[in-house]
Amino acid sequence: MLDLAGQHQQIADVVRQGFDRVIAASSFIQGPDVARFEGEYAAYCTSRHVIGVGNGTDALELALRASGIGAGDEVIVPANTFVASAEAVLRAGARVVFADCDENFLLDPVSVGERMTAQTRAVIAVHLYGQAAPVDELRLLVGPDVVLVEDAAQAQGARSHGRRAGSLGDVAGTSFYPGKNLGAYGDAGAVITSSDAIAAEVRALSNHGGVRKYEHLSVGTNSRLDSLQAVVLSAKLALLDGWNVERRRLAARYTALLDGAPGVVTPRTAPGNEHVFHQFVVRVPERNRMYQDMSDAGIGVGIHYPVPVHQLPAFADVARGQGTFPVAERLSGEILSLPIYPGLTDEQQDRVVDTLQSCL
Repeated sequence: MLDLAGQHQQIADVVRQGFDRVIAASSFIQGPDVARFEGEYAAYCTSRHVIGVGNGTDALELALRASGIGAGDEVIVPANTFVASAEAVLRAGARVVFADCDENFLLDPVSVGERMTAQTRAVIAVHLYGQAAPVDELRLLVGPDVVLVEDAAQAQGARSHGRRAGSLGDVAGTSFYPGKNLGAYGDAGAVITSSDAIAAEVRALSNHGGVRKYEHLSVGTNSRLDSLQAVVLSAKLALLDGWNVERRRLAARYTALLDGAPGVVTPRTAPGNEHVFHQFVVRVPERNRMYQDMSDAGIGVGIHYPVPVHQLPAFADVARGQGTFPVAERLSGEILSLPIYPGLTDEQQDRVVDTLQSCL
């Protein structure tokens, strides 16, 4: 489903030189390469600040905590997302409230409006599969006092009405897990914001609650981007836009090849969005059988995600019954992720489509 070895070949020399530089200087934690990448990615996202952290889940938690979200607060999260989006809310001490999605897999503002209460302090807009959630519409709905947090883990390089994901809300958390459009060689993440106050608080919280050694102003955690990962991310960032262009080309080709395939619904891009296709997710009949048949045929397919978060055992205390979020629940039984990555050949893509049509 993903070929990271081919991606590495394009940056191997740059990464090797960077690793040699970091090792020679022994600047493994918060070194100059981290600062360099933070500055590069902030400029890329047209944001004032990027703070590198240990992973994407930490990024979301720290974004919430630095925004003053905690005990007694409610945070609205889409039911169809990776568990980390909701997990971060509970780790910040707040209460998670789920909402439904629309037919583009994105958080539905109508459902958000139905779930808002006087305790609603934040909304996490997940840019799922590579396109931006309707942040502008959500801002008009929730007003200026509710914190709009972007979960930008799947949308590095995506745009909405010309603006980059990560600069659309008040603060964003992103993941650089190896399989992301911009992926490290291990766990890594970042918080993105143009708020000086939020940035300063995130930087302190991620470093044991202090900005200087042995001066701890609050109870924080240990979540820092290391220099070796920063080297990798800087090397990949230079190629990210080109890789995303290739993803869009592959997505357009998939759409054309699957035109007329019985029962197959290809993904749509919402007006004003520039999709980066972290995943190419189709809707198919008899999804579980299709997944198994294609896997048996040697095609790397996935399901993102088979169970909506509100139905997971870990969230039983805030779970809602079957039918509460009908769109998310229906889509979870239909979605199938096809291989998409820079370097996927037309011949490989033809085999994916031929196999899918044969399984149908």
